[in-house]
Amino acid sequence: MVKVSRVHLPSEIPIVGCEILPYVILDNNNNNNLDVPESNPLDGCFLKYKWYRIQSDKKVAICSVHPSEQATLQCLGCVKAKIPVNKSYHCTPKCFSDAWQHHRVLHERAASAVNENGNEEEDIYGRFNNNATSGVNNASVQNGTTPIYPATVTQRNGGETWFEVGRSKTYTPTADDIGHVLKFECFVVDSETKSVVGPTKTILTSRVIPAPSPTPRRLIPVTNADVAGHLDTSSGTFTVLSYNVLCDSYATSDLYGYCPSWALSWSYRRQNLLREIVGYLADVVCLQEVQSDHFEEFFSPELDKHGYQALFKRKTAEVYNGSNQTIDGCATFFRRDRFSHVKKYEVEFNKAAQSLTDALVPNAQKKTALNRLVKDNVALIAVLEAKFSNQGVDNHGKRQLVCVANTHVNVQHELKDVKLWQVHTLLKGLEKIAASADIPMLVCGDFNSVPGSAPHALLAIGKVDPMHPDLAVDPLGILRPATKLTHTLPLVSAYSSFARIGAGLGTYEQQKRRVDPNTNEPLFTNCTRDFIGTLDYIFYSADTLTVESLLELLDEDSLRKDTALPSPEWSSDHIALLAEFRCKPRTRR
Repeated sequence: MVKVSRVHLPSEIPIVGCEILPYVILDNNNNNNLDVPESNPLDGCFLKYKWYRIQSDKKVAICSVHPSEQATLQCLGCVKAKIPVNKSYHCTPKCFSDAWQHHRVLHERAASAVNENGNEEEDIYGRFNNNATSGVNNASVQNGTTPIYPATVTQRNGGETWFEVGRSKTYTPTADDIGHVLKFECFVVDSETKSVVGPTKTILTSRVIPAPSPTPRRLIPVTNADVAGHLDTSSGTFTVLSYNVLCDSYATSDLYGYCPSWALSWSYRRQNLLREIVGYLADVVCLQEVQSDHFEEFFSPELDKHGYQALFKRKTAEVYNGSNQTIDGCATFFRRDRFSHVKKYEVEFNKAAQSLTDALVPNAQKKTALNRLVKDNVALIAVLEAKFSNQGVDNHGKRQLVCVANTHVNVQHELKDVKLWQVHTLLKGLEKIAASADIPMLVCGDFNSVPGSAPHALLAIGKVDPMHPDLAVDPLGILRPATKLTHTLPLVSAYSSFARIGAGLGTYEQQKRRVDPNTNEPLFTNCTRDFIGTLDYIFYSADTLTVESLLELLDEDSLRKDTALPSPEWSSDHIALLAEFRCKPRTRR
């Protein structure tokens, strides 16, 4: 007979919009964590499930900074400014004070919106200028004039009242569940009699919390902007997103122990990542560290619902020794209503390494050379045809093609020669494509190379100084002579456009402060407890494309003071980069 040994949850903290999939452990011929539906019984039995939530007369407010904690105070400035109420709650005065640098951004943005319709800023926000804890109601959390904290479980007939909310193994909490505890029940049913057999296994969750939401990142125009910073939105532009989404197999508590376990779980991160990616409305999306099974089971079908066609290149598996399903790779998506697929090229650096060693390395050193060069990294190149045209531009009957390269370069810091060789190999392949067609080029990805490194120099200026210190690491001699480390593509980093903006509005000055003046690159695109710096880029061919706008950069005040990335708000250790481009008019030949 089927017997349920125990049930447990991947995370005790349920989040709105994130599916909960309990583990149901069976004590029957070692068939662990199996779903046994009525349509396919096992030993004459099947499993049934029920989900309940506690129903009380009062709800519990959740801290906006520490969503696993109940709130004890509320920022009245948020209430008056009509900021979403869930962002106004804090668990302790210290929590509010520590979060003030981040929290006051909400006030500033709300004040800016108010000022567009009438100057009320001083009346609403003036009291916060000198004291971060003024204007806070410590007696009770208020929603309007009705106290909603603290909440107590209503006792009815000597017990708690539970309301059934689901009858499947999984359950996705809704906004109605916020502040409530959920209960999961699993029991065995006899297939013939339909009666319950044996005891019912139950488990309780913590209180449901709202999905943490970071302050939205705005698109900042860098050309064709009027004095108010409004973008020329005429037709002919397209947007490209590049984002390392942090592969689930790398998202471990050992590496990211500062991130709450519930926020590190894939069931939470996948929904948070999807909301973020879809929210950018990009025409082309380049993702790195996409796990193979997650591409097939999640990213591809979910983005298909939003009108995207998908391409994927999995890393090769000569070094990796895990399951093929957990190997990550590069995924490129494009909106079907904006582009059509023309051609795909796949770059396997392992194959290039084999060719290189066959041609240049003596037989006695080939094994050593391959051990150093073979690292499973790949690139995915997509040639797309635009379904739009530049307004007022004569295209002379030609198709508008765009070439988008998406790559993830080797991560090992000590292998500077391998990083540079991989980037050089990719660029030489792109040169061949450029030579065969008049086509704009975009090179996106996680290059695992900081600004000023040899790979960055090769990308940004087309060559590497023979005296560059990175060239000192070349045990195989694959980088010599240094004069061969060149390419002819007129590539420019999209985010260097922020550094070229002249003096102007505060928004532009703010973005310029988030760019390194020595390299013209963002101060960081990767932020963990152990490292903060820029590894991700979007390069474009400056002879065929212009940058119209850029997704605003984050600064340290945009991140929680007590954490790095990933965090409950941002579900990767990288930040997304997005640029809007316009194809330059073609000249007659």
